[in-house]
Formats: sequence, structure tokens, C-alpha cells
Amino acid sequence: MMLDLRDYKRRALTGAVAAALMVSLTAAAHPLSREECSEGSDFIKNAALSRENGMDGMSFLAQTIADLAAIKSFPPSLRWFVQDQTDEDYLLKAVADVFSNPREPLAHQSHFFGDCVTRTSAGD
Repeated sequence: MMLDLRDYKRRALTGAVAAALMVSLTAAAHPLSREECSEGSDFIKNAALSRENGMDGMSFLAQTIADLAAIKSFPPSLRWFVQDQTDEDYLLKAVADVFSNPREPLAHQSHFFGDCVTRTSAGD
């Protein structure tokens, strides 16, 4: 059974995110505000726009992981959106979804915002 290049990339991206999530520490997530959910949804929309403009999912994910590593040098209270490992895992999972389940950028943005607000309300 042969996989086409898109399937291979999709599976590789999903595997990379799964591996990153498996090595994360279990931590209680800080409660995300509506503003943080809005900012996170803007990031996800921009990820989808990057995808539509030809950016490869593995490249985008690698850059996001590098950026998050740099952000960790700041105290959690000064970080954008990702203040702990749970937030990081949540954002990386959403980025992986942008590339493995392509939809319109606004659809990704809307889904992320709704899920983020629901997640925050539920205390996850």
C-alpha cells in the first residue's frame, strides 16, 4: 500500500505533535481569558493562512516549537497565551490540526476560539 506525499506528511506531522505531547509534564493549566482565546485564535488563523500560502506543516510546527522555547525564557506572567506546558500542548495540537485537516482559515479560527472558551469555562 503506497502513501501519497500528503498522507505521509500528515502522518509525520501528527506523529511529531504526539511525540511532543507525550514528553510534556502534566500541569494544571492557567485559566485562559476570552482575550487570550481571541489572540490564540488569531494565531491559528495565521497558521492556516501560512498553509494556504504554501508553508509546509513540519516547517511551521518546528518554528512554533522554537518560538515557544524562546518564550519560556520569560516569566509565565509575561508570556503570550502559552504560560505553561498544558497551554503549549493545546496550541501545538491546534497547529497540527490546521495542517492535517485543512479548512478555511476563518473556520480554524472560529473552531479554536469556541473550543478555547469552552475549555476555559469547563476548567480543563
